[in-house]
Formats: sequence, structure tokens, C-alpha cells
Amino acid sequence: MKRSAAEILREYGPFPGVETVHGVTYDGRHVWFASGDRLNALDPASGKTVREIDATALAGSAFDGKHLFQLAEDRIQTIDPKTGRVLATIPAPEGDGNSGLAWAEGMLWVAQYRDRKIHQVDPQTGAILRTIETTRFVTGVTWIDGELWHGTWEADESDLRRIDPRTGEVLERIEMPPGVAVSGLESDGGEQFFCGGGSGGKVRAVRRPRRASISTG
Repeated sequence: MKRSAAEILREYGPFPGVETVHGVTYDGRHVWFASGDRLNALDPASGKTVREIDATALAGSAFDGKHLFQLAEDRIQTIDPKTGRVLATIPAPEGDGNSGLAWAEGMLWVAQYRDRKIHQVDPQTGAILRTIETTRFVTGVTWIDGELWHGTWEADESDLRRIDPRTGEVLERIEMPPGVAVSGLESDGGEQFFCGGGSGGKVRAVRRPRRASISTG
């Protein structure tokens, strides 16, 4: 297993009126983060929030290229980012603490904090299609280039973990500095992750490790 210290590229916040950052997602332009009673659109270039949507937003967030998805207690809401309207609702998986949320391969992926699980969920019905078990409390979850990553937050320690999506085996760890929590997690599709900072009320950009290139001679 590969292990490295997190390289924090930038910290955003604290933000006015935001005590806790929960879910985090990225629409290609803005980082959206959940802060309890609203979703906030952050411009990662300027560091300023440029938009807010009133919503129950106590856990994970996701974006499918067109719509936002937001965990809202026992349900997952589909939200139009242009109008803020809730377009559809499906039940969230039953269990202890739905936390992270991601979109990949036409499916939703829901992390459950204390149950240490990640569920693949049908976005139309909420049905659980398969489950991946992990070894630590799971917060955010994201897919990038076929890799499944999730955040952890347990005993005041947090890291980012790349796991085998078939077995749950930990393949790589990025260890956050002491006292730095990871709540939501999302990739920007390239060289960095966006991480929610929990009760610290911040969002952090963390460098994604580069994959070793394969030489064919």
C-alpha cells in the first residue's frame, strides 16, 4: 500500500454564516459545498462564494453533469442548479449515517459513516445495487479515472484512501495533517481533490498523486 502526506494546495474559508462543511461536489466551474441549510457555489479561482441554494444539506453532494444531488436525511434530492428547484426525490439507503455522495458510471455512490460502507445506488429508484465494505468511518467519496477514493474521519484522524472497488482493499493513503478533518470529497477531474473541512468550516484543495507512467520501451 502506498502512503504519503497530503499536499494542501489551498484553503478556502471560513465563509460567512457557515459553521460546518458537509458534502462537496464540482460542476467543472464551481465547487458546491453543503453547509446545513444551503448549498454554496464557490469559485475556486477567487475563493469567493458566488451563489446559494436553500436546501437541507447535512451530508453528501454530487453532480451528474446537469443536476445536483443532495443527501437530505432519509432521502436524496435532485436539484436544478439554475433554479434551485427540487426535481425528484428517492429514498437514501437505510443505515447509520449516510455521509458522502458521488456520481459515476450513471449511478450514485453513497457512503455510510459508521457502517463503514459505500453503496452503489440506482438514481431512479434508490435501490442498492451493490455494497463495498471499508475499514474506517467513511465520509466523502469520489471516482476519478476508474479509481474509487473515499475520505475518513475517525478518532480525530482523517485521510484519503484509494480502494479496490471489488474488494474494498486499501491501495493508497493520503494522510491529512493532525486536526484536519475530511467531510465531503470530490475530484476536479484532474490533479486535485476538493475536501470539506467539517466543523472547521473550510474547503481544501489537496493534490492528487500522479500515477506512475508505464514504459513500453
